[in-house]
Amino acid sequence: MKKLRIKNNIYCLTNPKKFESMGGFDSLTLENVFNFAYDMSFDSKGAHRDHRSGGTYRRKNGEIFTDAFQGKLGEFGVYDYFKSSGILLNYPDLKTYQLGIWDTSDFEINGLKIAVKSTKKYGQLLLLEKADWDSKGQYIPNLSNGNGIYDAFILVRISPSITSLMKKNKLYYSNKVEKNVLKRTIFAQRFNYDIPGFIDREVLVKLIAENFDIPKGAMLNSSRTVMDADNYYIQAGDMMDIKDLVSYLKSNT
Repeated sequence: MKKLRIKNNIYCLTNPKKFESMGGFDSLTLENVFNFAYDMSFDSKGAHRDHRSGGTYRRKNGEIFTDAFQGKLGEFGVYDYFKSSGILLNYPDLKTYQLGIWDTSDFEINGLKIAVKSTKKYGQLLLLEKADWDSKGQYIPNLSNGNGIYDAFILVRISPSITSLMKKNKLYYSNKVEKNVLKRTIFAQRFNYDIPGFIDREVLVKLIAENFDIPKGAMLNSSRTVMDADNYYIQAGDMMDIKDLVSYLKSNT
């Protein structure tokens, strides 16, 4: 695994992976994901944290919608890919929860708990907020209920960038947007996904032990994105092929 190159507090990629579409989403999926994300943000029926673990920036509803929409679309991407590969996962959870209620995993199959992490089309890192993980690779918010272990982490990239779309339409930093206005903006797009890879818990523990981390305040690559919290990372080019996880699950059914 390769570490990012650091120059003047800017962390630069050393092993990127090109986006290659693996599928799209039908209108029913988009409808379900849109309603879920709107409920979790502008409609306040559920709650996403307005800040990251170890972070201080408070997100607007437009930002929360963007993260919820991208994240849930990522789960449907994994569901779609596994289904097309002959593995039926549990349908992505569309229920809205209040703060303090944590999922035990995004998917569970053959006793393995799988977490899905999503990013933009041009994203090249799987990021895990440092404050959420202990040295054994256990998810701290779930330690009290015995569900701190995740067996695999899958990275999904979504195209086009929902963040760019929301910013272009001046919706990203809004706290109030009419549902129909936002829906027209979203449904005018054709979204697709790719899965650059996955890691298992053994790799996560290695990342933690070998200090694969980006500190709060550092800038990320040429975009100059400033990190709001400390994060562990692995580059897309260093991740294991998703086909290997499919093969493993099929051989252990």
